[in-house]
Amino acid sequence: MGVGAVWGLAIATFVAAAVEVVEAFTVVLAMGVTRSWRSALVGSAAALVALAGFTAVTGYALVTWLPRSALQLTVGTLLLIFGLQWLRKAILRSSGRKAEHDEDEAFRRQSEAARAAGGQRRLGLDWFAFLVSFKATFLEGVEVVFIVITFGLNAGNVPVAVAAAGAAVVVVVAAGAVARAPLSRVPENTLKYGVGLMLATFGTFWAVEGLGALRPGGASLTWPGADAAILVLLAAWFLLSRGLITRYRRVPEGVAR
Repeated sequence: MGVGAVWGLAIATFVAAAVEVVEAFTVVLAMGVTRSWRSALVGSAAALVALAGFTAVTGYALVTWLPRSALQLTVGTLLLIFGLQWLRKAILRSSGRKAEHDEDEAFRRQSEAARAAGGQRRLGLDWFAFLVSFKATFLEGVEVVFIVITFGLNAGNVPVAVAAAGAAVVVVVAAGAVARAPLSRVPENTLKYGVGLMLATFGTFWAVEGLGALRPGGASLTWPGADAAILVLLAAWFLLSRGLITRYRRVPEGVAR
């Protein structure tokens, strides 16, 4: 794996993970400020333990049970579906069809919900703060794990993907600790657009390579130009997305053509 590919893997994983961590951080911050920091942090820690187990089982199953071409096809297809969901939302936001994500607004909603909730305690913890923090950390973490496993396994360099995701966690948490507020200055909507493009690009690349699993011998297919095809795919997805954004901006909502 060349230096350029390693950096590409690291940057893609870092950005994708950072977006998810920012959203989880906002929820935990709201629970800590309005309810109980101890309960919120314990909930997040419990979610991280659960994620570690989930990661170990999922990674082992994928590596052990699937040959390389089948792994590429399976993971590439899932990554493509996942990326298209992100890209769809980004296109709708950029065209004005969907409100942009606002961390300050998300923090306000979570804080209001926390204040309105009851004061049930279990195991010495504020149960509402614990459960909400656990859920937010686990769900956002599952997406990070999915990205790390898919990027790492298909690129043949899981350690780089893990290190990049870990760096994203450290950077976001450190920035949040310094700011002591939602990280609303992070260009999250732009990052999500970029992540959607990357997920769709790599998903297409690996899914097509994995189609070799359907032919005799099961060897992976090879793209013309090898890894350079990734740049062509990225440009194609970008141009397609910009075309859709332009179209949606011109066509009034609810008018079909």
